[in-house]
Amino acid sequence: MSKKKINIAIIGATGFTGLDLVYLLSKHPKVNICNLCATKNLGKKISFFDKRIKSKKLPKISSINKIIWEKLDLIFLSLPNGEAQKIIQNKYYKYNKIKFIDLSADFRLNNAKIYKKNYNLVHKAKKLIKKSLYSITEFEKNNLKKFRIIANPGCYPTSIQVPLIPLIKKKLIKTNNIIINSSSGYSGAGKNFQKKFTHKNLHSSIFAYGVKNHRHIAEIDQELSKYTKNKIKFTFNPYLLPVFRGILTAIHVDLKKNKSAQSIQSILSKYYKKSKFIRLLKLNSPVGTGNVLNTNKCEISVCNTRIKNKIIIFSAIDNLVKGASGQAIQNMNAIYEFPDNLGLK
Repeated sequence: MSKKKINIAIIGATGFTGLDLVYLLSKHPKVNICNLCATKNLGKKISFFDKRIKSKKLPKISSINKIIWEKLDLIFLSLPNGEAQKIIQNKYYKYNKIKFIDLSADFRLNNAKIYKKNYNLVHKAKKLIKKSLYSITEFEKNNLKKFRIIANPGCYPTSIQVPLIPLIKKKLIKTNNIIINSSSGYSGAGKNFQKKFTHKNLHSSIFAYGVKNHRHIAEIDQELSKYTKNKIKFTFNPYLLPVFRGILTAIHVDLKKNKSAQSIQSILSKYYKKSKFIRLLKLNSPVGTGNVLNTNKCEISVCNTRIKNKIIIFSAIDNLVKGASGQAIQNMNAIYEFPDNLGLK
């Protein structure tokens, strides 16, 4: 592990995800935060936005024009879709040392046409898509150092891929009719969630939305398809919960012949045996988000159903940590060969 601290900037520091990044990175022993950038509230202390952040050494909120790019090793971008790609396009070739971890969707999809279809935006850095890596750290840890642009996955897709990818790789489940139900806290929609979700009684009701055309469907489809030649067919049904943070995902799968819930649980336990963050519960365990809130952990429970060869796999994460800021830091730790859980304990 390098003894030297790395110099970083966080662009988009005052959003939900940005604040979690600042909170976690302010306590990271190998990080020096040089810039906290936003477009509003310039000159204010970051503690104004989040009382958890106690450090007095942190810089005040500034615009990106104040960044001294030559001093930076890494930039986290926690911005609305379409914004990070402009900054990266402008700086990527000028500053060859800087690495970028983007927490938006700008580099998640490897096809610019699919990006435009999903986000209604023309991609401004098409040639850089091929120079980026989509990274759930548990699957890409050994490849991260080869890339300067890291696409941090979406929160829903993280909760889905962590339990599913090992099973698809080992051909243990049928892939022609996977049903995915994911319930999330409203922080996943960002600071302007009330503009996005205008239904009545937002804070005291459950709301189903985006069943056919949710933006994350393309991302899930792209990533799951990497691990099988067979066409992956799934339905993804997202629900908004009247809680601030957390995701609970239920994945209904059909097992291949001679497989059981016990064998699936065993395979996943073995696959994640060395993981600092993925925890397999005992077979048929009840599971919720309570144990994972404000952590980078993912808890998984494999459960039998009344129907032979059909099981449900539950996964629980914090959408703002393992689903965003924590995973970004986990990716950073892998790039610089820091311990996986440094700054994330």
